[in-house]
Amino acid sequence: MKTAVLTDSTAYIPKDLRDKWNIYMVPLNVIFGNESYQEEVDIETDEFYQKMREVEELPKTSQPSIGLVREKLEELSEDFDAVIAVHLSSGISGTLQGTVAAGETVENLDVYAYDSEISCMAQGFMALEAVELAEKNTPPEQIIARLDEVKASNKAYFMVDDLTNLHKGGRLNTAQAMLGSLLQVKPILHFVDGQIEPFEKIRTRKKALNRVRELFDEDASSGKQIEACVIHSQREDEAKQWKQDLESKYENVTCKISYFGPVIGTHLGEGAIGLTWYEK
Repeated sequence: MKTAVLTDSTAYIPKDLRDKWNIYMVPLNVIFGNESYQEEVDIETDEFYQKMREVEELPKTSQPSIGLVREKLEELSEDFDAVIAVHLSSGISGTLQGTVAAGETVENLDVYAYDSEISCMAQGFMALEAVELAEKNTPPEQIIARLDEVKASNKAYFMVDDLTNLHKGGRLNTAQAMLGSLLQVKPILHFVDGQIEPFEKIRTRKKALNRVRELFDEDASSGKQIEACVIHSQREDEAKQWKQDLESKYENVTCKISYFGPVIGTHLGEGAIGLTWYEK
């Protein structure tokens, strides 16, 4: 059985890796006023953040249309027998359900829609694991079993530098946003049961980042092989320094760099930085 791997744009797998492994992608949308853009297709991350600085109203986001997903699945059905579709958490988007619905209309293709219960490169790791196994002609059921293992060991923590977007997007109420700004609170967030939840509230950026590193150190110091990724919103130099520090400190750690693109960046804003990892 020949199996393809599909994900959505919020995995933010760097394009060179997507191309290298032939990972297929369907884009989510970010909407400024009356203009809709497919992220990773019509708008690049740098351009998105520039637009964000120029507007007062927060852009909206939307999942891929079922028609677009169906079109991609029909295309894949010409060369593949099955597809593993790894999507962002169904707790924050209807993208997974859209793929399920689209898959029911496509003949001659077994569609395995997989809920990563997370997003960004934590989701991307699952797509990369899936495609490595698919290249070895691993049956889809065994690939899904491995994704469950990755999910079980995966951790991700991210710090938001500015609470404005979370407030505008309805993720924080006015009192929380005002209090956070006054006290310079830098919340550390994580995913719980597919939803974004506060993990800890820390008073300064430096302390918040140090806390994320502490959480990583607890696992990395075990000596187990760890695959990690630093994710950032327009903080590339800082991300590169993190990567260098982690890999120089731990021989058992391999680290990538990714980014919070338009759809996730709409809610987190510039300056966010996070770390995700799992046991390889």
